Amino acid sequence: MGWQEIGWYLALGAFVGLVAGLFGVGGGGVMVPTFTSLFALQHFPREHLVHMALATSMAAIIPTSIASLRAHHAHGAVLWSLVWKITPGILVGTFAATFLASQLDALPLAIFFTCFMAYVALQIWLNIKPKPSRQLPTLLGTSLVGVGIGAVSALVAIGGGSLSVPFMTYCNVKIQHAIGTSAAIGLPLAIAGTVGYLVNGWSVPNLPPYTIGYIYLPAVVLVSAVSFFTAPLGAKLAHSLPVTTLKRGFAVVMFSLSLKMLYTVITH
Repeated sequence: MGWQEIGWYLALGAFVGLVAGLFGVGGGGVMVPTFTSLFALQHFPREHLVHMALATSMAAIIPTSIASLRAHHAHGAVLWSLVWKITPGILVGTFAATFLASQLDALPLAIFFTCFMAYVALQIWLNIKPKPSRQLPTLLGTSLVGVGIGAVSALVAIGGGSLSVPFMTYCNVKIQHAIGTSAAIGLPLAIAGTVGYLVNGWSVPNLPPYTIGYIYLPAVVLVSAVSFFTAPLGAKLAHSLPVTTLKRGFAVVMFSLSLKMLYTVITH
């Protein structure tokens, strides 16, 4: 890894931390396509590009989620009772989906990721919010929702905010609490995804040096070293900046990076 790549990873970490704090997401929508492009530049095997990007993103989300969680908890925005109810389903869904992802080729994963990010970007751009029309489901219902959120999140390596925040809003949870609780949910989700991708990539041959499972450790360390400090800043700014306007800009960036990722996988 050269100095240029190190600089890109550090810059990515700064941006990811801000995004995590501002919007209560893990930053996977930015990290996965960026990691894919950077791994391609480093001449990593094409067949493992997306798997490594997903796994590395999940691992990098862990410290970012911790920092974001602490910041939102300090503002009293985490509904811990909901966190405990949904976490078992999150763990099961996320861990199980890593086995599915590991069996898929890079191109189908890239296509699914791009389509999902297009949906998320459109939702953000149009400011589509579900109308609060019901209360939170029972423990079983909440657990099943957690399984679904975890499964999809593992396939696109996100912290679950793009799914959990709309769900909680639909169930009459205040948006501030939905974002804060989403940040808390992102931690067990990231841990389960990291362990799953580590297990599935453990015996895969021809992976680059400094890789454990599908996780590329230098990228995790560099991104996390910066994002851990910028996530609290993002959480603080969330209470003073025009978040809706910022979200639109973020949606454009996220979708553009996803298209670039798909192009990289097809042409690399």
